[in-house]
Amino acid sequence: MPASAHSVAVPAVLRGLLDGIDRLSRLDGWLGGGCLLALTLLMLCEIGTRFLSNFLPFFPASIPVAWEYSSYLMAASFTFGAAMTLRAGGHVRVTLVIGKAPPALRRLMEVFAALLGFAFMAFLTYSMVRFSWGSFSRGQTSVSSDTPVWFPQAVVTFGMLLLTLQYLARVIQAGFGLPLEDDSMKAAAPAD
Repeated sequence: MPASAHSVAVPAVLRGLLDGIDRLSRLDGWLGGGCLLALTLLMLCEIGTRFLSNFLPFFPASIPVAWEYSSYLMAASFTFGAAMTLRAGGHVRVTLVIGKAPPALRRLMEVFAALLGFAFMAFLTYSMVRFSWGSFSRGQTSVSSDTPVWFPQAVVTFGMLLLTLQYLARVIQAGFGLPLEDDSMKAAAPAD
């Protein structure tokens, strides 16, 4: 959180909570990037395996779990990148109304929008916890690889939980008039 954000009178407990959520959001971004890297490597290995199988008859034609695990990694990369993206201001926003509003109304609208996002994500996270727990308690596995499906579901749920926490932080930040975006989390250039 930038130093100017701490100049507003915020209780120490809330300041600690906001700093903790920002640290989790940074972790969130790194986990998302790691999942995207793993997905890329898995697809490159699948392509290489397919290529080599054309020339070496003993080489397998594909990696049996590649498509299944790539879908798990794709879902994880989407959810893991969301909290840091929100904090960095990277989500798509339509500011036609809020941009023309006076500062007091803008602040109220930001609080309302963040509360709405928090409520939606809290419900979605709760639903995913129940879904993952159901898969775990039933011992459900995937058909193609026999992987326990609760594990990738739990990973996606954790990413959703981090986004839920970031929306909670946004409610607090908007309520206290703190900056909603952290410029230090933004990419240095459009290509980054």
